[in-house]
Amino acid sequence: MRILGIDPGTLNLGYGVVDGGADMQMVAYGVLSLPRRLPMEERLKRLYAELSQIILRHQPNEAAIEEPFVGRNVRSALAVGRAQTVAVLAAANHGLPVAYYPPATVKLQTTSYGQSDKRQVQEMVRIQLGLHQIPESFDAADALAVAICHLQRSLLTQRLAEQMRE
Repeated sequence: MRILGIDPGTLNLGYGVVDGGADMQMVAYGVLSLPRRLPMEERLKRLYAELSQIILRHQPNEAAIEEPFVGRNVRSALAVGRAQTVAVLAAANHGLPVAYYPPATVKLQTTSYGQSDKRQVQEMVRIQLGLHQIPESFDAADALAVAICHLQRSLLTQRLAEQMRE
């Protein structure tokens, strides 16, 4: 199974593609960065186009998207929500099922601690995917963590379903 993980943002959107099964392997990762001076409509249009190209290039089976963290900055949360919507639309238009995970769930699944900091997530992503170096960008590391979270949860659900049939 190949998963596209997405850490949404309108200025920096992280993505990570992971193959999974018994072993997990990183296929690709990166950050779609856009200038702050671009109008929001143009940023969203570009994010959609670039995500669509990533989907076509890597052919994931499913997408997993981190849900926005709603803190004190409502404007920031709304912008992340817009980027999340664009990611959902890109995935849906390419026939991908979409799963959503709150940040604490991603951290708990990836690091075994729901309050992990960004550096801990980077290091655990490196270890779990057998990378020589940590992904430098927090956004890319978070996107890979979302993909890892979804793969692990999907495999667990699959195993439980198999045991129920036995």
